[in-house]
Amino acid sequence: MFRRRLTIALALLAAAAVLEGVVALWALGVADRQVQRGRVHSDIQLGFVEMSASKQRLRAWVSQRQMDAGADIAERDRLQADMRGTLQRLKDLAQRAQVLDEGRDGSQVEHLQRQDALKVLTVTLQDLQEAVNRAGPLMPGTDGRAAWAAVSALFEVSHGRDLRTLLRESIERESAAMARERAAADATLRWMRALWLGAAATLALGALLLGAYFTRALRQPLDRLSRGAAALQRGELQHRIHVQGADEFAAVATSVNSMAAELQQHREREARARHDLEALVHARTAELQAALETLQQVDARRRQLFADISHELRTPTTAIRGEAEVTLRGADKPLADYKTALQRIVGTSRELALVIDDLLTMARSDIDALALHRAPTDLRQPVAEALSQARALAYERDVRIDAQLPHEPAPVLGDATRLRQLVALLLDNAVRYSRSGGVVRLTLQPQPADGDDEPDQWRLEVVDHGIGIAPAEIHRVFERNFRGEAARRHRADGTGLGLSIGAALARAHGGQITLQSPPGRGTTACLRLPVLSLHTPQRELTE
Repeated sequence: MFRRRLTIALALLAAAAVLEGVVALWALGVADRQVQRGRVHSDIQLGFVEMSASKQRLRAWVSQRQMDAGADIAERDRLQADMRGTLQRLKDLAQRAQVLDEGRDGSQVEHLQRQDALKVLTVTLQDLQEAVNRAGPLMPGTDGRAAWAAVSALFEVSHGRDLRTLLRESIERESAAMARERAAADATLRWMRALWLGAAATLALGALLLGAYFTRALRQPLDRLSRGAAALQRGELQHRIHVQGADEFAAVATSVNSMAAELQQHREREARARHDLEALVHARTAELQAALETLQQVDARRRQLFADISHELRTPTTAIRGEAEVTLRGADKPLADYKTALQRIVGTSRELALVIDDLLTMARSDIDALALHRAPTDLRQPVAEALSQARALAYERDVRIDAQLPHEPAPVLGDATRLRQLVALLLDNAVRYSRSGGVVRLTLQPQPADGDDEPDQWRLEVVDHGIGIAPAEIHRVFERNFRGEAARRHRADGTGLGLSIGAALARAHGGQITLQSPPGRGTTACLRLPVLSLHTPQRELTE
């Protein structure tokens, strides 16, 4: 009930404010239109004044021309152009004035008079232009008074109409119209001011009366509710608010009383649950302590991982340095050789960026989520690029790399950059764990499926005759951060991430890596990748 009264009061105030705004907008529109009319009349008056002044200056020019006193033709043309421009502006203003006065009583006569004056001025301007263009110095013996009378007749009378009277009446008419519109605009503004003041006073008085009424109506129920809330805040849950009437405040008081009763019951249940909660918190604290210790161990391993990451960055950087040193060694080479070397350096730099991304991914324990852009690819191309990069490192370590690639394309569905990174990783391991003067052999050939002549896999083997892998350790080489004893003796640096990354890249391409290391015969790394068949579904190609 109280809410309805308040809603009605606010709705009345809002309706009054909206009505005031609508009336004010209408009055502003009327005043704006009157101001625009006054401006148009002022511009028309100024145009007639300019036309009269230009006509007098042109008349003076004709007189100067007749007396052969050095009248400038350019001045004549400028005066005629000014008069034509002023006349065109007057016509435009006349049309605008007619649009603004549309539907207004008593304005038709004024428009007809203005149009008549403009027609006379149009004809006069044409006649004046022709006459003025023919004007020349007076011949000897010409009657000066007669010449002056002819000029006066030319500039003062047109088709029986006195131009001076016409211009004077036009100026006076526009001046009167301008004064009329200004007076009307002032009257409208005064009326608007009175309207706004009256409406503001009415709204203010109404708001004061409504405020006084609702303040009186709200004081007692709010005081009761405030006292009850204060009692509940002090913890006096047995306190109850006196309910009086059937309005919204009575409903709130009833709700508060019900809430106090429920809180009293909850307090009793809370005391019983607190003991159970304390026991549970004690148990969870012990679990969190154990989890914290586990996290500390994981964090220690991760810090060690970041400390060892530099190893994985050395491979591409060493390749870049080796490529540059080989290129700069000896006499000057053709420009094409330098460009080729720079292209290989750029490719290795891109691989370096990918290595960094992969290392960061492994640090997040998310190696299986490596981003791939799979597309039909000739496997020979990334293998050849990896060979170019690995040969720089092999040259530095006095290791020779022999490669045997097929003459026919080796189609696979994969990411060329990632495949180059995978092959480069296998070659890097073979070179790094080979002895000085050793040989690393790479072969790429198709492998047919069982009982079928068509190959279903490409088999890439990287064979070295280096230090090898102990039989007891070969099953752990794909574990992250694992390095065998022989590997640690041969190279103190390293993180054991290479083969872990390579295995993940092979799985992402649907293939796998296997290692064989017979005692004393080095290591053979075998990479198998599925062949891209011409009948591969389009959906698979676009994944």
